[in-house]
Amino acid sequence: MNYFLGVDFGTSGVRAIAIEANGEIVAIARSDYDIRDCESWEITLYEIIASLPINIRQNIKKIVIDGTSATVLLCDRHGKVISSPMIYSDVCGAEILEQVNAIAPPQHLVCGATSSFAKLISLTQQEISNQAINQAIYFMHQADWLSYLMHGKLGVSDYHNALKLGYDPELLGYPDWLKAWALKNPRLVLPEVFAPSTCVGIIQEAIASKLNLPLDCEIAAGTTDSNAAFLAAVGTPEIGTAVTSLGSTMVLKILSDRPVNNSQYGIYSHRFDHPNLGCLWLVGGASNVGGAVLRQFFNDHELQVLSDRIAPNISSPLDYYPLPKIGDRFPINDPHLIPRLEPRPDDPIEFLHGLLESMARIEAQGYALLQELGASPMQKVYTAGGGAKNFVWTKIRDRHLNGDLNRVSMQDAIQTEAAYGAALLAKRI
Repeated sequence: MNYFLGVDFGTSGVRAIAIEANGEIVAIARSDYDIRDCESWEITLYEIIASLPINIRQNIKKIVIDGTSATVLLCDRHGKVISSPMIYSDVCGAEILEQVNAIAPPQHLVCGATSSFAKLISLTQQEISNQAINQAIYFMHQADWLSYLMHGKLGVSDYHNALKLGYDPELLGYPDWLKAWALKNPRLVLPEVFAPSTCVGIIQEAIASKLNLPLDCEIAAGTTDSNAAFLAAVGTPEIGTAVTSLGSTMVLKILSDRPVNNSQYGIYSHRFDHPNLGCLWLVGGASNVGGAVLRQFFNDHELQVLSDRIAPNISSPLDYYPLPKIGDRFPINDPHLIPRLEPRPDDPIEFLHGLLESMARIEAQGYALLQELGASPMQKVYTAGGGAKNFVWTKIRDRHLNGDLNRVSMQDAIQTEAAYGAALLAKRI
């Protein structure tokens, strides 16, 4: 029996899921880790795999690791980390952004303050240890470095993680502006980029022995945690399949037969090669509305009790833009957008109804915008994240989506763990 392993290094912890060829889960492991400590990454990677049943480990055919998008580091030619990692939420300062804007085309995806390319410039300008001063410096994403620990090949990435570095997934190569910049930094090694799930190498013998893995276990190119979560939610995606992730924020993604990139609205597209449907695109945007703003006013118990007293088929007259702080990215890309949370009624049920109604309205606006700009027509929407458990919110969302976007089918996520999506990539032979 062959098994396929997905390992998810996410924002809140690490998960490992092993599946059979039919997609059935045979083992799950969970652990915490310190996202700012690479030593913690390495220790947790080995520990979480070692915690799986030995009969599963001994028959794992392929492993895919996903990591948080735009979490990056520098390492030397021996794979030793020579910079503190910059994580997904770290913001580069105005001086770095000025340099990025002078290098990249106007309005390019990398021009954001949290992009991998901005962090690359920031890291390379930090003081590097004297021992590394005349050596090659490798720029790696979180998933890249973790996979390197398994297969031993430096300078390898995937085109999901490399998107925010500036890699062009349509041309399947680095653009001329990035190559020209890299030539001015001869010690820097940009990663060779592969499609996610492509076998990069066989596991190192010492690691296989340490973890009781087969000597012929393949280590594949990885992906980002959000893209792994999309796959986990839908299982077998089709054109027009969408996923709304309702966590602290609200992330919308729709599988399209064409890419849509629009920095004005914070929209970008990941290449999503499908074994049967060919080259597809995962088009999406992320809004700052979501569970974080609900937590400012209600605890879990209050959310449940008050939601149960809302009539979801009746529209709330309240019109909010419920942000936890100033600024949004999508469907309105305005860092200075002021949260709108007034008027606030005395009745907490009415207030919660207005919040849920407003977020459902923003979700529908987001999907309408994606399709207005050229994404494939939406056919069905899967819901992932903690908000998926709120039945009343689902009914309100269904009313808005079907009112604004004709008839779309609302679906519960097949799996909510991104590690399951990584495991599905691993079994994609």
